[in-house]
Amino acid sequence: MPLAEPAIREKLHVRAITLNGYRRADGLYDVDASIGDTKTYGFDNADRPSGRIEAGEKLHGMVARITFDENLVIHSAEASTEYGPFANCPGGAATFGNLAGLSIQVGFLRAANERMRGTLGCTHLRELLQQMATVAYQTMFPVRTKRDAEAPPKSPRLLNTCFAYSSDSPAVKARWPQAYTGPD
Repeated sequence: MPLAEPAIREKLHVRAITLNGYRRADGLYDVDASIGDTKTYGFDNADRPSGRIEAGEKLHGMVARITFDENLVIHSAEASTEYGPFANCPGGAATFGNLAGLSIQVGFLRAANERMRGTLGCTHLRELLQQMATVAYQTMFPVRTKRDAEAPPKSPRLLNTCFAYSSDSPAVKARWPQAYTGPD
């Protein structure tokens, strides 16, 4: 169902997020992410060489990468702040490497946020973690599908992870009737 047509409005802010998942030649996997914020108007900013951030110029611009294995264990993580509103913003990317050793599984975001919390990290890079974890799962889909065909898990991995995969949903009834718990 499409969204209702809103009243007349003026666009003020744009956030663009891009994520890509890769299989590497060395058997590991990468998720690369970028986030950029722009405004539709210019404003003064003492930390920029020009003294301003112009309309369409990046206010925030960060890139990040996690490298992980088939078990979703992060081997390395790196990030860089290319644009920030303050001269010291690039320092917030330094703790991204602390994600190494974490597993992308239940509790990942809590553990990652603990390693990059508050003044230890960058809010915008922390915001990317949810999407990076999701893209890591999506990147591993063909690998896990092949592995599950060879040795099926006891219950489907996606069971009860979202509304569509609720154990009482029509999608589960059609895909995994043995796991279906809804009415007949």
